[in-house]
Amino acid sequence: MTEIWGWTASETVAAIAARKVSAREVAQSALARLDAVNPRLNAVVQTMPEQALAAADAVDAALARGEAPGLLAGVPVTIKVNVDQAGFATTNGLRAQASHRATEDNPVVANLKKAGAVIIGRTNTPAFSVRWFCSNLIHGATYNPLGKHITPGGSSGGAGSATAAGIGAIGHGTDIGGSVRYPAYVCGIHGLRPTLGRIPVWNPSLPERDIGPQLMSVSGPLARSVADVRLGLHAMSLPDHRDPWYVPAPHEGPELPRRAALCVAPEGMKVDPAIEKALREAAARLKEAGWVVEEVDALPPCASPPACRACSGWSCCTGA
Repeated sequence: MTEIWGWTASETVAAIAARKVSAREVAQSALARLDAVNPRLNAVVQTMPEQALAAADAVDAALARGEAPGLLAGVPVTIKVNVDQAGFATTNGLRAQASHRATEDNPVVANLKKAGAVIIGRTNTPAFSVRWFCSNLIHGATYNPLGKHITPGGSSGGAGSATAAGIGAIGHGTDIGGSVRYPAYVCGIHGLRPTLGRIPVWNPSLPERDIGPQLMSVSGPLARSVADVRLGLHAMSLPDHRDPWYVPAPHEGPELPRRAALCVAPEGMKVDPAIEKALREAAARLKEAGWVVEEVDALPPCASPPACRACSGWSCCTGA
Protein backbone atom coordinates (compact mmCIF):
# COMPACT_ATOMS: atom_id res chain seq x y z
CA MET A 1 0.00 0.00 0.00
CA THR A 2 1.25 3.48 -0.82
CA GLU A 3 2.49 5.51 2.13
CA ILE A 4 0.18 8.37 3.15
CA TRP A 5 2.65 10.96 1.86
CA GLY A 6 2.41 9.35 -1.59
CA TRP A 7 -1.36 9.70 -1.88
CA THR A 8 -2.77 12.08 -4.44
CA ALA A 9 -4.65 15.13 -3.22
CA SER A 10 -7.91 13.52 -4.38
CA GLU A 11 -7.19 10.35 -2.41
CA THR A 12 -6.21 12.38 0.65
CA VAL A 13 -9.39 14.48 0.62
CA ALA A 14 -11.55 11.35 0.28
CA ALA A 15 -9.75 9.46 3.07
CA ILE A 16 -9.96 12.38 5.50
CA ALA A 17 -13.64 13.04 4.69
CA ALA A 18 -14.41 9.35 5.30
CA ARG A 19 -12.50 9.50 8.61
CA LYS A 20 -10.18 6.72 7.45
CA VAL A 21 -7.28 8.93 8.50
CA SER A 22 -7.00 12.24 10.28
CA ALA A 23 -5.60 15.40 8.76
CA ARG A 24 -2.97 15.38 11.53
CA GLU A 25 -1.81 11.91 10.49
CA VAL A 26 -1.53 13.10 6.87
CA ALA A 27 0.47 16.15 7.96
CA GLN A 28 2.77 14.04 10.11
CA SER A 29 3.44 11.70 7.19
CA ALA A 30 4.15 14.64 4.86
CA LEU A 31 6.49 16.28 7.38
CA ALA A 32 8.32 12.99 7.91
CA ARG A 33 8.77 12.65 4.17
CA LEU A 34 10.09 16.22 4.02
CA ASP A 35 12.63 15.46 6.74
CA ALA A 36 13.68 12.26 4.99
CA VAL A 37 14.32 13.51 1.45
CA ASN A 38 14.67 17.29 1.53
CA PRO A 39 18.26 17.32 2.89
CA ARG A 40 19.53 15.91 -0.43
CA LEU A 41 17.16 17.98 -2.59
CA ASN A 42 16.99 21.38 -0.89
CA ALA A 43 13.58 21.85 -2.52
CA VAL A 44 11.93 23.28 0.61
CA VAL A 45 13.94 26.15 2.10
CA GLN A 46 11.54 27.23 4.86
CA THR A 47 9.66 24.68 6.95
CA MET A 48 6.71 25.16 9.30
CA PRO A 49 5.90 21.95 11.18
CA GLU A 50 4.09 23.62 14.06
CA GLN A 51 1.90 25.70 11.76
CA ALA A 52 1.21 22.68 9.56
CA LEU A 53 0.06 20.53 12.46
CA ALA A 54 -2.10 23.37 13.79
CA ALA A 55 -3.75 23.74 10.36
CA ALA A 56 -4.33 19.98 10.21
CA ASP A 57 -5.89 20.02 13.68
CA ALA A 58 -8.22 22.81 12.53
CA VAL A 59 -9.38 20.62 9.63
CA ASP A 60 -10.05 17.71 11.99
CA ALA A 61 -11.94 19.99 14.37
CA ALA A 62 -14.08 21.38 11.54
CA LEU A 63 -14.96 17.87 10.40
CA ALA A 64 -15.86 16.90 13.97
CA ARG A 65 -18.29 19.85 14.05
CA GLY A 66 -19.90 18.65 10.84
CA GLU A 67 -18.63 21.55 8.76
CA ALA A 68 -17.79 21.36 5.05
CA PRO A 69 -14.15 20.26 4.82
CA GLY A 70 -13.10 22.28 1.75
CA LEU A 71 -11.74 21.30 -1.64
CA LEU A 72 -8.26 20.48 -0.27
CA ALA A 73 -9.13 19.65 3.34
CA GLY A 74 -5.97 18.25 4.93
CA VAL A 75 -3.95 18.10 1.70
CA PRO A 76 -0.25 18.96 2.26
CA VAL A 77 0.96 21.67 -0.11
CA THR A 78 4.02 23.86 -0.62
CA ILE A 79 4.33 27.56 -1.48
CA LYS A 80 7.00 29.20 -3.62
CA VAL A 81 9.15 31.77 -1.76
CA ASN A 82 8.25 34.59 -4.16
CA VAL A 83 4.71 35.08 -2.82
CA ASP A 84 3.61 36.49 0.54
CA GLN A 85 2.72 34.10 3.33
CA ALA A 86 2.04 35.77 6.65
CA GLY A 87 4.89 35.24 9.09
CA PHE A 88 7.45 34.11 6.51
CA ALA A 89 10.04 35.83 4.34
CA THR A 90 9.19 36.56 0.71
CA THR A 91 12.80 36.13 -0.37
CA ASN A 92 12.36 35.47 -4.12
CA GLY A 93 15.88 34.07 -3.89
CA LEU A 94 17.39 37.46 -2.99
CA ARG A 95 19.73 38.33 -0.13
CA ALA A 96 18.13 41.79 -0.05
CA GLN A 97 14.79 40.18 0.85
CA ALA A 98 16.12 37.52 3.23
CA SER A 99 14.38 39.12 6.21
CA HIS A 100 11.45 40.61 4.30
CA ARG A 101 8.70 39.06 6.40
CA ALA A 102 5.12 39.23 5.12
CA THR A 103 2.28 40.17 7.46
CA GLU A 104 -0.54 39.22 5.08
CA ASP A 105 -1.19 36.31 2.73
CA ASN A 106 -1.05 36.61 -1.05
CA PRO A 107 -4.54 35.78 -2.43
CA VAL A 108 -3.32 32.44 -3.80
CA VAL A 109 -2.05 31.47 -0.34
CA ALA A 110 -5.27 32.69 1.27
CA ASN A 111 -7.29 30.61 -1.19
CA LEU A 112 -5.34 27.45 -0.43
CA LYS A 113 -5.94 28.00 3.27
CA LYS A 114 -9.66 28.61 2.64
CA ALA A 115 -9.77 25.29 0.81
CA GLY A 116 -8.36 23.54 3.89
CA ALA A 117 -4.89 22.86 2.48
CA VAL A 118 -2.07 22.34 4.98
CA ILE A 119 1.04 24.30 4.04
CA ILE A 120 4.15 22.34 5.08
CA GLY A 121 6.93 24.45 3.55
CA ARG A 122 8.14 27.10 1.12
CA THR A 123 10.02 26.09 -2.00
CA ASN A 124 13.14 27.44 -3.65
CA THR A 125 13.47 29.62 -6.74
CA PRO A 126 16.35 31.31 -8.60
CA ALA A 127 16.96 34.99 -7.87
CA PHE A 128 14.07 37.12 -9.12
CA SER A 129 12.43 33.87 -10.34
CA VAL A 130 13.81 34.41 -13.83
CA ARG A 131 16.05 31.40 -14.53
CA TRP A 132 15.46 27.91 -15.91
CA PHE A 133 17.45 26.33 -13.08
CA CYS A 134 17.00 26.67 -9.33
CA SER A 135 19.91 28.18 -7.41
CA ASN A 136 20.58 31.43 -5.57
CA LEU A 137 23.01 32.94 -3.05
CA ILE A 138 20.61 32.82 -0.11
CA HIS A 139 19.07 29.34 -0.27
CA GLY A 140 21.59 27.48 -2.44
CA ALA A 141 20.86 24.95 -5.19
CA THR A 142 17.86 22.65 -5.54
CA TYR A 143 18.26 19.20 -7.11
CA ASN A 144 15.99 16.96 -9.14
CA PRO A 145 14.79 13.78 -7.35
CA LEU A 146 15.76 11.88 -10.50
CA GLY A 147 19.42 12.79 -9.94
CA LYS A 148 21.75 15.72 -9.43
CA HIS A 149 22.81 15.48 -13.07
CA ILE A 150 19.30 16.62 -14.11
CA THR A 151 18.11 20.17 -13.52
CA PRO A 152 14.90 20.58 -11.48
CA GLY A 153 14.06 23.41 -13.84
CA GLY A 154 13.04 26.93 -13.00
CA SER A 155 11.88 29.10 -11.80
CA SER A 156 9.52 26.84 -9.81
CA GLY A 157 12.26 24.24 -9.45
CA GLY A 158 11.71 23.85 -5.74
CA ALA A 159 8.02 23.18 -6.28
CA GLY A 160 8.73 20.67 -9.03
CA SER A 161 11.38 18.82 -7.05
CA ALA A 162 9.33 18.77 -3.84
CA THR A 163 6.14 17.56 -5.48
CA ALA A 164 7.91 14.89 -7.52
CA ALA A 165 9.61 13.63 -4.33
CA GLY A 166 6.34 13.37 -2.41
CA ILE A 167 6.82 16.51 -0.32
CA GLY A 168 3.22 17.64 -0.54
CA ALA A 169 0.60 16.52 -3.05
CA ILE A 170 0.34 19.92 -4.76
CA GLY A 171 3.01 22.57 -5.21
CA HIS A 172 2.36 26.24 -5.87
CA GLY A 173 4.41 27.75 -8.66
CA THR A 174 4.56 30.91 -10.75
CA ASP A 175 5.05 31.16 -14.50
CA ILE A 176 5.85 33.80 -17.13
CA GLY A 177 7.63 31.84 -19.85
CA GLY A 178 7.67 28.26 -18.55
CA SER A 179 8.43 28.53 -14.84
CA VAL A 180 5.71 26.01 -13.91
CA ARG A 181 5.72 23.94 -17.08
CA TYR A 182 9.47 23.34 -17.42
CA PRO A 183 10.03 22.12 -13.81
CA ALA A 184 7.01 19.85 -14.18
CA TYR A 185 8.48 18.44 -17.40
CA VAL A 186 12.00 17.77 -16.11
CA CYS A 187 10.76 16.39 -12.77
CA GLY A 188 8.29 14.03 -14.43
CA ILE A 189 5.06 15.51 -13.06
CA HIS A 190 2.28 17.82 -14.29
CA GLY A 191 2.00 21.60 -14.19
CA LEU A 192 -0.45 24.21 -15.41
CA ARG A 193 0.09 27.83 -16.42
CA PRO A 194 -3.43 29.28 -16.28
CA THR A 195 -4.63 32.35 -18.15
CA LEU A 196 -4.00 35.78 -16.63
CA GLY A 197 -6.79 36.55 -14.14
CA ARG A 198 -7.76 32.95 -13.49
CA ILE A 199 -5.92 32.77 -10.13
CA PRO A 200 -5.83 36.00 -8.08
CA VAL A 201 -2.38 37.09 -6.90
CA TRP A 202 -0.81 40.10 -5.20
CA ASN A 203 2.04 40.57 -2.73
CA PRO A 204 0.82 43.06 -0.09
CA SER A 205 4.31 43.42 1.42
CA LEU A 206 6.03 44.61 -1.76
CA PRO A 207 5.60 47.51 -4.20
CA GLU A 208 3.29 46.70 -7.09
CA ARG A 209 5.07 45.19 -10.09
CA ASP A 210 5.50 47.01 -13.39
CA ILE A 211 2.77 46.46 -15.95
CA GLY A 212 4.80 43.85 -17.86
CA PRO A 213 5.08 41.33 -15.02
CA GLN A 214 1.49 42.06 -14.04
CA LEU A 215 0.32 40.99 -17.50
CA MET A 216 2.64 38.00 -17.87
CA SER A 217 3.15 36.37 -14.47
CA VAL A 218 0.57 33.92 -13.12
CA SER A 219 0.41 31.35 -10.33
CA GLY A 220 -0.42 27.73 -11.04
CA PRO A 221 -0.39 24.22 -9.54
CA LEU A 222 2.11 21.38 -9.93
CA ALA A 223 1.05 17.84 -9.03
CA ARG A 224 1.72 14.18 -9.68
CA SER A 225 -1.64 13.64 -11.41
CA VAL A 226 -3.76 15.65 -13.83
CA ALA A 227 -6.75 15.26 -11.49
CA ASP A 228 -4.76 16.98 -8.75
CA VAL A 229 -3.76 19.81 -11.10
CA ARG A 230 -7.46 20.38 -11.75
CA LEU A 231 -8.25 20.25 -8.03
CA GLY A 232 -5.42 22.67 -7.26
CA LEU A 233 -6.62 25.08 -9.95
CA HIS A 234 -10.15 25.11 -8.54
CA ALA A 235 -8.86 25.78 -5.02
CA MET A 236 -6.39 28.49 -6.05
CA SER A 237 -8.88 30.37 -8.23
CA LEU A 238 -11.41 31.42 -5.59
CA PRO A 239 -12.37 35.11 -5.98
CA ASP A 240 -10.26 37.79 -4.27
CA HIS A 241 -11.04 41.48 -4.80
CA ARG A 242 -7.41 42.46 -4.17
CA ASP A 243 -6.39 41.41 -7.67
CA PRO A 244 -7.98 43.70 -10.30
CA TRP A 245 -7.00 41.26 -13.05
CA TYR A 246 -9.12 38.46 -11.56
CA VAL A 247 -11.84 37.09 -13.85
CA PRO A 248 -14.62 34.85 -12.43
CA ALA A 249 -14.65 32.65 -15.52
CA PRO A 250 -16.30 29.20 -15.37
CA HIS A 251 -14.03 26.17 -15.12
CA GLU A 252 -16.09 24.14 -17.56
CA GLY A 253 -16.79 25.35 -21.08
CA PRO A 254 -19.45 24.20 -23.56
CA GLU A 255 -19.40 20.64 -24.86
CA LEU A 256 -17.36 20.43 -28.06
CA PRO A 257 -16.42 17.52 -30.35
CA ARG A 258 -13.39 15.68 -29.00
CA ARG A 259 -11.14 15.15 -31.99
CA ALA A 260 -7.40 14.55 -32.22
CA ALA A 261 -4.92 13.87 -35.01
CA LEU A 262 -2.28 11.16 -34.74
CA CYS A 263 0.83 11.54 -36.90
CA VAL A 264 3.42 8.87 -36.14
CA ALA A 265 6.05 9.73 -38.78
CA PRO A 266 5.63 13.27 -40.11
CA GLU A 267 7.14 13.77 -43.57
CA GLY A 268 8.38 10.19 -43.49
CA MET A 269 10.81 10.84 -40.64
CA LYS A 270 12.38 7.87 -38.91
CA VAL A 271 10.71 7.24 -35.57
CA ASP A 272 12.05 5.17 -32.70
CA PRO A 273 9.77 2.16 -32.08
CA ALA A 274 9.36 3.17 -28.44
CA ILE A 275 8.10 6.60 -29.50
CA GLU A 276 5.62 5.10 -31.95
CA LYS A 277 4.38 2.70 -29.28
CA ALA A 278 3.87 5.55 -26.81
CA LEU A 279 1.98 7.62 -29.40
CA ARG A 280 -0.33 4.76 -30.29
CA GLU A 281 -0.97 3.98 -26.63
CA ALA A 282 -1.87 7.63 -26.04
CA ALA A 283 -4.25 7.53 -29.01
CA ALA A 284 -5.86 4.35 -27.67
CA ARG A 285 -6.46 6.02 -24.30
CA LEU A 286 -8.08 8.98 -26.00
CA LYS A 287 -10.38 6.64 -27.95
CA GLU A 288 -11.33 4.87 -24.73
CA ALA A 289 -12.23 8.27 -23.28
CA GLY A 290 -14.59 9.01 -26.16
CA TRP A 291 -12.30 10.95 -28.51
CA VAL A 292 -12.26 10.54 -32.29
CA VAL A 293 -8.64 9.97 -33.34
CA GLU A 294 -7.77 10.34 -37.01
CA GLU A 295 -4.37 9.18 -38.25
CA VAL A 296 -2.71 11.57 -40.72
CA ASP A 297 0.46 11.38 -42.78
CA ALA A 298 1.67 14.96 -42.46
CA LEU A 299 1.73 17.93 -40.12
CA PRO A 300 2.72 21.56 -40.64
CA PRO A 301 6.32 21.49 -41.94
CA CYS A 302 8.88 20.24 -39.41
CA ALA A 303 11.94 20.63 -41.63
CA SER A 304 13.85 23.89 -42.15
CA PRO A 305 11.33 26.59 -43.14
CA PRO A 306 11.64 28.52 -46.40
CA ALA A 307 13.43 31.86 -46.42
CA CYS A 308 11.25 34.90 -45.78
CA ARG A 309 10.89 37.11 -48.87
CA ALA A 310 10.59 40.19 -46.65
CA CYS A 311 13.77 39.82 -44.63
CA SER A 312 15.77 37.00 -46.27
CA GLY A 313 15.75 35.18 -42.92
CA TRP A 314 13.64 32.33 -41.62
CA SER A 315 9.88 32.34 -41.86
CA CYS A 316 8.83 35.05 -39.46
CA CYS A 317 5.87 36.86 -41.01
CA THR A 318 2.86 36.43 -43.24
CA GLY A 319 5.05 37.21 -46.24
CA ALA A 320 6.87 33.87 -45.90
